[in-house]
Amino acid sequence: MEIKAPTRLPAYGVFAALLSAAGLPIYIHAPKFYVDEYGVSLVALGTVLFVLRLLDVVQDPLFGRWSERYRHNRKAMVFGGCVVIGVGMIGLFAIPPLLPPLIWFGVMLTLVFSAFSFLTINFYAQGVLKADDLGAQGHLRLARWRETGALLGVCVAAIAPVVLGNFMGAPFAGFAIGFAVLAVLSVLLMQREWGAGHVQASTGFATVLQDKIARRLLLIALINAGPVAVSSTLFLFFVESRLAAPGFEGPLLLVFFLSAACAAPVWSHLAERYSIKPVLLTAMAMSILSLGFALTLGAGDWMAFALICLASGAALGADLTLLPALFSARMARISPSAAEGFGLWSFVSKFTLAFAAVALLPTLQFAGFQSGTQDNPETALTTLTILYAGVPCALKAIAMLLFAATNLEET
Repeated sequence: MEIKAPTRLPAYGVFAALLSAAGLPIYIHAPKFYVDEYGVSLVALGTVLFVLRLLDVVQDPLFGRWSERYRHNRKAMVFGGCVVIGVGMIGLFAIPPLLPPLIWFGVMLTLVFSAFSFLTINFYAQGVLKADDLGAQGHLRLARWRETGALLGVCVAAIAPVVLGNFMGAPFAGFAIGFAVLAVLSVLLMQREWGAGHVQASTGFATVLQDKIARRLLLIALINAGPVAVSSTLFLFFVESRLAAPGFEGPLLLVFFLSAACAAPVWSHLAERYSIKPVLLTAMAMSILSLGFALTLGAGDWMAFALICLASGAALGADLTLLPALFSARMARISPSAAEGFGLWSFVSKFTLAFAAVALLPTLQFAGFQSGTQDNPETALTTLTILYAGVPCALKAIAMLLFAATNLEET
């Protein structure tokens, strides 16, 4: 089928990298940074993260409606969102708190999270329009570029502070400034894309929530985001304390996310050939098996953990590529404007991260865990292991069963 418009798909990959750099890495770096630099407690940080995500209960659906109502000015709105997210990231990591650290943490994260939500909703809604111009398998083709770019962005953002620490005294400040530069580049590359295509009238939230398959996909996304939310929140603590391998965090994060980035286009090609459902179920099973082995690890087992990162990262590549493609395809069928649908998708994806923070960090502290020390009691390390590996396996199994029971062909 003839492609109706220039593809410019690499621009989608770069913009996805920007968003992903402001997503998971915030949960990886920010809590530990504020614990180590300013002595903020894990309980306090977890509470702030959860409260901010409760804000998303209201604002993400509203952002979806706002994006739909003012879709003809999407380019200007996206530019404003990129300015806000850049300012928030610099304030979070590059500027010493101008308020008490916990309050400053909350204010800056509000800017980052709100802009992230708004940009994500607009970006994925635009992707539905773009996929229609790409012909057959357009959603998978776009997802391959978009999610691979996102995973590469996570790779760079996850290890940037560690790498920069070898060259400068303020690695997190360097990370924040680099993020702002990426925001400028993303705006320039995507400037011809916003608002392209024929935008149909909004069908509202009701159309999405009344659709059985859309509701099921949102539920699966909510539960399936749990494993990566848990592992991202606890990754640095697990490597430093359970594996007793401080200094290996950066390389192991790189293995995990680079494996996901390399695997994402492979999963996409397999889905085009064999259909999405069996391919995604295979990846989910692979994730459970690999994470299960992490329950057996102890001090010094970083090499075995590297293999686990390789396998679980590869499985993550399928989650982040195929589920959004499924939801995009469903939105194209039932709600072509898509912005409000992705407002709901953005909310369920991020709520799991918030719930992980508010549940896991206080649990660790109550178990006697202390960051930055090798003298944690065995009960605290056992709790850390169960939370890091056992909880994700259980959540992934639930998501897998729900997905296996979902009939994607229903009208």
